[in-house]
Amino acid sequence: MDSMHPDPTPGIPPSLPDLKTQVARLEASHKEKGLPLSGRIIHVMHHLPVEIVRVVPADALEAAGSGVLSPPMTPEFKPEDAETTVESAKWRIHARTAHPALVSGIKSLSDTHDQVLVAWTGEVLIQPDSTASSQAPSNKGTFPSIADTLAAPFSGATEAPPPPQDGPLMVFGGEFNDTDRKELKSELDRFSQAESGKDTSEKLQYIPVFLPPDVSKGHYEGFCKKTLWPLFHYLLWLDSTATVPSPDPSWLAYEKTNQTFAHAVAEVYRPGDLIICHDYHLLLAPKMIREALGQPTEIMIGMFMHTPWPSSEIFRCLPKRKEILDGMLGANLVSFQTYSYSRHFVSTCIRVCGYESTPGGVDANGQVTAVGYCPIGIDIKRVIHDRDQAGVIPKMQALRALYKDKKIIVGREKLDVAKGVYNKLQAFEKFLQVYPEWRNKVVLIQVTTPALSESPKLERMTAELVSQINGTYGSLDFTPVHHYHQALEKDEYFGLLSVADLALITSLRDGMNTTSMEFILCQDKTAKSPLVLSEFMGTAPSFASALQINPHDLLGVAHAINKGLGMGEQEKVERHANLLEGVLGHTSHTWAATILKQLLENVGGEHTAHQTPALDLAKFVDGYKKAKKRLLLFDYDGTLTPIVKVPAHAVPTEQTRNAIAALAEDPKNVVYLISGRDGDFLEEHWGHLERLGMSAEHGSFVKQPGEDGFINMTESLDMSWMSEVEEIFKYYTEASLLASTTGSTIEVKKASITWHYRNSDPDFGDFQCKQCLDLLESSLAPRRPIEVLVGKKNLEVRPLAVNKGEIVRRLMYENPDADLIFCAGDDKTDEDMFRALRTIFPPGGIVDNKVVMKPPVAVTSTLEPEDVAELPDVELSIRPNEVFAIAVGPPAKKTLANWHVTCPEEVVEALETILDENVIGISSV
Repeated sequence: MDSMHPDPTPGIPPSLPDLKTQVARLEASHKEKGLPLSGRIIHVMHHLPVEIVRVVPADALEAAGSGVLSPPMTPEFKPEDAETTVESAKWRIHARTAHPALVSGIKSLSDTHDQVLVAWTGEVLIQPDSTASSQAPSNKGTFPSIADTLAAPFSGATEAPPPPQDGPLMVFGGEFNDTDRKELKSELDRFSQAESGKDTSEKLQYIPVFLPPDVSKGHYEGFCKKTLWPLFHYLLWLDSTATVPSPDPSWLAYEKTNQTFAHAVAEVYRPGDLIICHDYHLLLAPKMIREALGQPTEIMIGMFMHTPWPSSEIFRCLPKRKEILDGMLGANLVSFQTYSYSRHFVSTCIRVCGYESTPGGVDANGQVTAVGYCPIGIDIKRVIHDRDQAGVIPKMQALRALYKDKKIIVGREKLDVAKGVYNKLQAFEKFLQVYPEWRNKVVLIQVTTPALSESPKLERMTAELVSQINGTYGSLDFTPVHHYHQALEKDEYFGLLSVADLALITSLRDGMNTTSMEFILCQDKTAKSPLVLSEFMGTAPSFASALQINPHDLLGVAHAINKGLGMGEQEKVERHANLLEGVLGHTSHTWAATILKQLLENVGGEHTAHQTPALDLAKFVDGYKKAKKRLLLFDYDGTLTPIVKVPAHAVPTEQTRNAIAALAEDPKNVVYLISGRDGDFLEEHWGHLERLGMSAEHGSFVKQPGEDGFINMTESLDMSWMSEVEEIFKYYTEASLLASTTGSTIEVKKASITWHYRNSDPDFGDFQCKQCLDLLESSLAPRRPIEVLVGKKNLEVRPLAVNKGEIVRRLMYENPDADLIFCAGDDKTDEDMFRALRTIFPPGGIVDNKVVMKPPVAVTSTLEPEDVAELPDVELSIRPNEVFAIAVGPPAKKTLANWHVTCPEEVVEALETILDENVIGISSV
């Protein structure tokens, strides 16, 4: 599935007004159906979109905590760019410029919804009041402009300028007390009001999450940046030689952080809120939030991944892979940047966890999570506003004058491996080598900002390669590569994009890339210059008219550069028009509205209605105590023991054996195992319990309590079909045949035959299962008395008249005086039992009505016709409210049962509860 499904061709996206109309209609429809919607959205993201500065007396600085550090770990913040600033005697809060697309998208939803943003405070900065000015600290003037720097004589290598000096700002490394937290929350409310221009912060309320310094560092700088981020960008920690301790402290910090976020959400949650979690920092949060809120079925959670999602072969290298996938699958919806990322995720869930795919997502043991995709864009109005500022034109003029008669190639990325800056420089060197006619006629201006995961080795390699290119192809009065390891002022940045003759983006793996979109918007007013874009970008599917390249193919990139620089005006205009359509059609605002629409489309109806309630243990215990006779029926695999890859390994624990033995010894109980296993397996593990009844092979064989041997319920049936089925199964199993499925096996029982493919490739196994099923149903089932069942990674064929439901009917007919029934199962074959109970006791029936039962097939099939005629109808003592049909699995699992427990362990715990209630003691077996 990782590569079998190509990205669908992007169609014309709906407009923002259309999306808002669709969202409003969905909400109105849900409300009409009784689904509570509060009109409020809770966004859960890693970092608040603000920078927080705490002002302290200079003489109290030392007392602020031993964890005061300097300088800040993330010096990207430029307060002069902040549109909103709130100051008080103790706090200064500035709007943060990071992740503008995400923040812009979230804020756009405030037009129609109240919103809450739950996020970490970030590193809180400390500033002594003795040196603080009344103005926000500024980085202006720290760096020389590009034009000024380029005018300097060439010195060989382009050195990165010294880091900016932020004056007295330092990082607070301690923990805030309750008073500080309340004050900060109040200041954030004031900031929200100032930002929105409203008298209330309800439209966008900021809820700070406070993390101890060691936890926040272990979470972000540890597990996020050293484990998850490299993995999601196809970097497999190859440079790491350190031994990771067990348990990994960074994983513990990641868990702790996600749990803290979940509790923070639970504190502000109101019934009917929509919850949207963002990105890889919070992959455990959906499940933890659901647990923190008591797992009510009406909770509506979405998750959006802003980073790429790797193939299953890459993701399976992650040690905590299942925990992370299960955390994400706690959401109703998981959405990605591209279709291919979404398919990778589905494939990962199948291959790593053994879950099943559905037409729209993933079925994790009955909990269905929808999987979608929606590319994020930029804030168009904001970019156009910045592009059209008066200060941009002088920058453009200076650059054009400096590079008169030269072609300008521009690039801007963080300096990390995944952004492909080194590959870009190699490709540019190849370009100058292969196309000598361009020498002295083209310059590459590459701007890099410091990466959060700094790599001195990469910085050194980059500087050396720049020097090599400039030394080979430059001269005293010309430098082909200008590398600036610094942040740019807005006017200079947009001026550079506007005058460029080509944008070159060579990311090895990335999600969204704002530079490409900003370049397209800037070029709309100028030369319509072409874009050379890595095919590994999440934005690539939306920009088919770009010159898409494989950044690992240096010669291919060189050819694309040459084509772009030599492109005719008409082709430039046509390509630009298509690129501009992609930018305008996928904005940050349409992305936010689309995610909201996707979430609303996947809640309500089959996603939240008809969810099975958790077993009311108190009610069950009470009914058990009062009952004079009880019928206790259990499936085996998946009900009393977990599902395992090798069926022979599914042996009962001592705890399970003791519980079943104690129940069977009670004279008031009739206890049966009703399993798909053969009689030999059941005898091996349970045959020593004389008072335990057993049904093998889905009702084909029955052993009564206190009796020896099984009764063959299929003795009078035609079983000659088994050899035909076995030949078909062999066709899909044996390695010598064309249709063989490596890892699959055939299990031949006395009255049924099963093809198992749990150990096969998940995708190919599912494909082969469908092919085999089609063959059986089209060629064999119409002429033979058989039933074909699709189970958990298996395909089973059994006699048509034999199933677990018929055994339940038989046991109820033989025990009409039973006044309580407990029937537990986990898969499709167990639905036959639940269906039988529902047929006898229809939902909505009158509780006190007496039920009269005719002899079932499981009783009559072993008798002569004259004996059948003498069988009487029986009146059942049991009433509908004493029927406990238990599905093992999540509440969203589609089932005919009226209760659920989540796992086999909970089944055993329920049994031990009734045994511990002074009903009967558990005797050792």
